[in-house]
Amino acid sequence: MKKRELVNLGLTSPEAIAAAIAACRQHRLGRDQARQSLIRLINDPAAMADDPTWGAVAAALISHPDQYAQSVEAPLRLWGKVGEDFDRAAFDQIARACELPIAAAGALMPDAHVGYGLPIGGVLATRNAVIPYAVGVDIACRVKLSVFDLPPSMLETDSGRERLTHAIESETRFGVGAEFGSRSDRTPRREHAVLDDDWAVSPVTLRLKPKAHAQLGTSGSGNHFVEFGVLSIAEDSTDLPLPAGEYLALLSHSGSRGCGAAVCDHYSRLAMEQHAKLDPQYRQLAWLDLDSHAGKEYWNAMQLMGEYAAANHACIHAHIAKHIGAETLLGVENHHNFAWEEEHIFNGSIERVIVHRKGATPAGAGVLGVIPGTMADPAFVVVGKDGSGSLASASHGAGRVMSRTAARKSFNWKAVKPMLAERRVTLISAGIDENPHVYKDIRRVLSLQHDLVRPIARFDPRLVKMAPEGEKAED
Repeated sequence: MKKRELVNLGLTSPEAIAAAIAACRQHRLGRDQARQSLIRLINDPAAMADDPTWGAVAAALISHPDQYAQSVEAPLRLWGKVGEDFDRAAFDQIARACELPIAAAGALMPDAHVGYGLPIGGVLATRNAVIPYAVGVDIACRVKLSVFDLPPSMLETDSGRERLTHAIESETRFGVGAEFGSRSDRTPRREHAVLDDDWAVSPVTLRLKPKAHAQLGTSGSGNHFVEFGVLSIAEDSTDLPLPAGEYLALLSHSGSRGCGAAVCDHYSRLAMEQHAKLDPQYRQLAWLDLDSHAGKEYWNAMQLMGEYAAANHACIHAHIAKHIGAETLLGVENHHNFAWEEEHIFNGSIERVIVHRKGATPAGAGVLGVIPGTMADPAFVVVGKDGSGSLASASHGAGRVMSRTAARKSFNWKAVKPMLAERRVTLISAGIDENPHVYKDIRRVLSLQHDLVRPIARFDPRLVKMAPEGEKAED
């Protein structure tokens, strides 16, 4: 085994690493065989102190206890101020991630708030390792914008809104267990080429393929939505193949549904089992070595969930377009819960690293993306600038300012609906914990990342559907 693989397992003292390499060479051990033994050894070195193969490694671990936090933290850049734009807890989470021995660099976007392991709005580059919780529970959660050839004036008439509302409610489903083709919903299941992919890349995806098929084209719960609105392009631009003007557009936000959540749960537990000695504050940052069997399995399952999430949106948009008899003029979409293998410069040298964007939008030079606001605030189509220190990233939205529990205690629809009416928003359904007041000001969030993205179009929501009140959040 190589030194890098041993460090990713958790052997950080030079004495333990040297002893492990010597043991592998002396006994001609295969990688998988050595990994399993080393995982047991790291978890309980005293139990293997007399082992003829691993005794020397155990002695090194006992004499030089493992330290998971490296002596020099990976560089970290912030877009916003702690205590003003994001709270201390979110900062502490990204700072801890930058202490991992696998960390290369980190960045925190202005929409940041606390998440599992890595904060929402957190970006982390790692070396030859992937952190399931740094990708997120909803793998490949993403947004998709479609511009149609029908007039935006449809949103101003009762008949137009009724027609568009019926399209949303007929062609997708909301809620934790939402699916097509069930006993309670006889609508045929959606079909897509993603179902012909290799679902045997992981035992989790293979087992849950039937469920994934049933949920294809559904929108889930939490902050997921499907909404019609007006896309405004202020001036002609080479970045968008449409002239300046106003257009009817559809915007959706959802991910890989139940199958993606199960993938995250399974491989997060595996990662935590492999790094059982991690201090509790780092536990949800447990990683998988990409050279390991589990690491390869998770990586392939994550890629499949990315394809599945894209198919999910494709089905929603295609069926709604067909329902209203529209042609699509333009489409823009992007993941914001994913890990990419990319090249970045560190200390003057180019390295291939794994960039985790958990609630963060890819924003390389010239890359198009969509950053939503709230049900009453605009979303923006943006062009990435590849901002220095950001790992080519930007925010994925406005970002929450309070928990769902606090939101339910603080607000009711009677107080919120006048604001929606003022902004000409028709709300089909949503939970009060998704009302606009629980989010940051999207305009300020954009202003804090002017060096990361350039807005080129604005989408104003007019007809919004989210999971109804009482649904458990999936985001």
